[in-house]
Amino acid sequence: MPRFFIQSGPEDGRLRIAGEDARHMVRVLRMKVGDEVTLCNSAGVDYSCVIEEAQPEQVICRVLCEMPSSGEPTAFVTLYMALPKADKLEFVVQKAVELGVSAIVPFVSERCVSRPEEKSLRRKAERWRKIAAEAAKQCGRGRIPDVRDVVTYAQAVAEAGQAETALFFYECERETPLRGAIGGRMLTDVSLMIGPEGGFAPREAEQAQAGGLTSVSLGKRILRCETAPLVALAAVMYESGNL
Repeated sequence: MPRFFIQSGPEDGRLRIAGEDARHMVRVLRMKVGDEVTLCNSAGVDYSCVIEEAQPEQVICRVLCEMPSSGEPTAFVTLYMALPKADKLEFVVQKAVELGVSAIVPFVSERCVSRPEEKSLRRKAERWRKIAAEAAKQCGRGRIPDVRDVVTYAQAVAEAGQAETALFFYECERETPLRGAIGGRMLTDVSLMIGPEGGFAPREAEQAQAGGLTSVSLGKRILRCETAPLVALAAVMYESGNL
């Protein structure tokens, strides 16, 4: 069933959709009066609706019932991702949303090759958020994960270290595997910190551990920067019962 996000709750048992979503429903999906649609209030509540009026300018839907969104995980996971080259972050955003990430925070670290200017970063951030919204619709999420503006490495460490389970994925880590860090734990508030193509500098690893993050390994193989966050996120979702 088609799914769209809305900004407010029903009035008199009805919900109104306007703008780009209305045009997409009528002109692209060819939806008409009597068709059923799921609308989500972006706060974890789904409304099962039937269309009463269908125009390109606005679509009016009557609410049949409401229920908690089944697509939201019980674990709140924030991904802190070093800014990669080209459009790799677009891929990561899309797949991370599908896997259940709650928020994505890009940051710039010492070995980041990509260092766009502020104007370019604003455009990129807008595109990342659009990709997150589209992925959330497609996979049945109850919320659109927040994609933040790019922060500094120090800011990322300070924020990530506040999570109940704060994990720093370091390619030079030899003692603590991911399974050892999350196995048997109650995973409700998790931060995952992933480095750029060249990995983290040793002093960055020291800074992260001093900031409260646990250095962990994803195994003996070196994963690409766009692969590592998805593997880590999938493992957390599996361990927390969300896969």
